[in-house]
Amino acid sequence: MGQRVWMKRALMLAVVASLAACGRGGGDVTVDDGTSPQQIIALAEAQVARERYRQAGDLFLEVERLYPYTVEAEFAVIQAAKAYQAGKKRIESRASAQRYIAYYPAGEFAALAHYLVALSYYDQIVDVGRDQENTFQALQALRIVVERFPDSEFAVLAEPKFTTALNQLAGKEMDVGRYYLKRGQFAAAIGRFKVVVEDYGNTPHRPEALHRLVEANLSLGILVEAAQAAAILAAEYPDSSWNAAAQRLIR
Repeated sequence: MGQRVWMKRALMLAVVASLAACGRGGGDVTVDDGTSPQQIIALAEAQVARERYRQAGDLFLEVERLYPYTVEAEFAVIQAAKAYQAGKKRIESRASAQRYIAYYPAGEFAALAHYLVALSYYDQIVDVGRDQENTFQALQALRIVVERFPDSEFAVLAEPKFTTALNQLAGKEMDVGRYYLKRGQFAAAIGRFKVVVEDYGNTPHRPEALHRLVEANLSLGILVEAAQAAAILAAEYPDSSWNAAAQRLIR
């Protein structure tokens, strides 16, 4: 706590002199080994205030370059990740956050670093008709936040995003499964629908996946598997339209 108070006071003292160096036009700021870490941080914060996030991130990283393994360096690396994220520089944000994790795995800002890694992927999730690699990476990173830092504010922020990413991946499996089903490739379709039912839990896609399992198994004449899927659907979603449709198929 003492270090953080000291840092805030130092920043307040440095910011007055540093802001003048930025100039009213907001031009690029250069620093060297004669610029103190507190001054560099203040300059970077001034760029954040002007919404010049890339420049702010670059300045924050100068602290680590010029003053590695210091308290200021640890603070600056995570602030760089935040600045890049604010500026939608997701690759740079991820790199800075991963750098923090590598050098300060148990640091004060570790939960935030993992959350920023997750955001860098989450913000690039696309519709289910396209590749879902970013969704998968976001899901893995969000899982780390929720499981390793359950009492942090970032776990609270990560949980709904985790659910969204999970539903997105389940939706992709359904999309591919429907593709196979329409083309009569029933075994391949069954494989996709089983993944949704067995691996993705209670997502909004689960009732349809169970119905499609009934449909695909009946098409192959696998009556036992069809009946089992129909029974699960009836037990878990008795009022679902997918259940009604599946029962009609069974009859």
